[in-house]
Amino acid sequence: MALQADFDSAAEKVKKLKTKPTDDELGELYGFYKQATVGDINIESPGMLDLKGKAKWEAWNRKKGVSKEEAMKAYISKANGMIEKYGI
Repeated sequence: MALQADFDSAAEKVKKLKTKPTDDELGELYGFYKQATVGDINIESPGMLDLKGKAKWEAWNRKKGVSKEEAMKAYISKANGMIEKYGI
């Protein structure tokens, strides 16, 4: 259960970053978060005019097949790197 606590803590901390991360960093983080909390993508791809929705869908879809545990570990690692880089 420690993994879940670390994941929740990282998710809270990353919301408090001093500087907004790049879109690529945010996409990577989003993909790991959705994979860790929901599992493999289970929604249809948004239309091509929904650029933000499409980017989020693609970020999540790239994580397909990653276990929830591995996604949590990757999320924590990525979030901690961003916290170190941008500060909170």
